Amino acid sequence: MTKFIIHYSLHFLIPLLIAYWFFNKNWKTVYLVFLFSMLVDLDHLLANPIFKENRCSINFHPLHSYIACGVYFLGLLFKKTKVIAIALLFHMLTDFVDCYL
Repeated sequence: MTKFIIHYSLHFLIPLLIAYWFFNKNWKTVYLVFLFSMLVDLDHLLANPIFKENRCSINFHPLHSYIACGVYFLGLLFKKTKVIAIALLFHMLTDFVDCYL
């Protein structure tokens, strides 16, 4: 149960706080970007089985791979992609933490 609470707090609550604190004027838009970044989890549908308890997403699913994370880091370099890059990297961090709980 603790793992569930931590995981979903990192997906929903902490991004809300990040959006509000660091992007005060546009916090609602930034929070929506964080929420939409969860679409990256669609790559879970490519796995067989789709869900396996205790499987680490990092470097297992294509959009959670180290190469994908490198692309997300590159997004930090450009103003137009910075927020989505932050959202995707925070998503990866959340899933990484989940691997060790």
